[in-house]
Amino acid sequence: MGDEHTKPDISSSVLITIDTQCDTLDGQPLEIPGTTKALPVMKAILDEFRVLNYPIIHIVRIYKSDGSNVDLCRRAAVESGAPMLLEGTTGCELARDLFDKRIELNNELLLSGGVQEISKREVIIYKPRWGAFYKTPIDAYLRKLGVTTLIFTGCNYPNCPRTSIYEASERDYRIVLVTDAISGLYEKGKNEMKNIGVNIMSSKSLIGELRKVSG
Repeated sequence: MGDEHTKPDISSSVLITIDTQCDTLDGQPLEIPGTTKALPVMKAILDEFRVLNYPIIHIVRIYKSDGSNVDLCRRAAVESGAPMLLEGTTGCELARDLFDKRIELNNELLLSGGVQEISKREVIIYKPRWGAFYKTPIDAYLRKLGVTTLIFTGCNYPNCPRTSIYEASERDYRIVLVTDAISGLYEKGKNEMKNIGVNIMSSKSLIGELRKVSG
């Protein structure tokens, strides 16, 4: 996996989920094919991180109903009443299958740029656009953690995960993309990632590496 500059250090890693919210699941207003299918795999990885007490960051989108904070390509739809990722709705909440208890977004805190703690090592961060680093506190949060390696899972590779990965690469993080824990991934996309030094792993391989670290 990678060379001396890009090889992931699993013992210094953080797990990042991207936009895995109820409205993106099967049959919902912003359905992204494959997201629901990936949930059990994501949960298995999350549980490994939780057992090891490794950090986890859930990245979310939250749209105001007046469309004022919505990206331009979706603003007209939201202004017209499209029920997607709206502040305060159940569709905006993180997918319940990722947790053993009910989690509710603190919309006021998140929209103001704050970091919502679920537990001491698991947090939620709001992003206003595709990339997780654009006008968010994530880089400062990661630097404070002192991690070197970001492990990406979540919703719809072509948009938010890919953008977030490029942003992470620009900041010299080591990166892992988990192929069966993300929706919308395609073969050319895997090659795109390899070309910028991203490590492509299956959940089975990742969990194996995590268990090696834990001894």
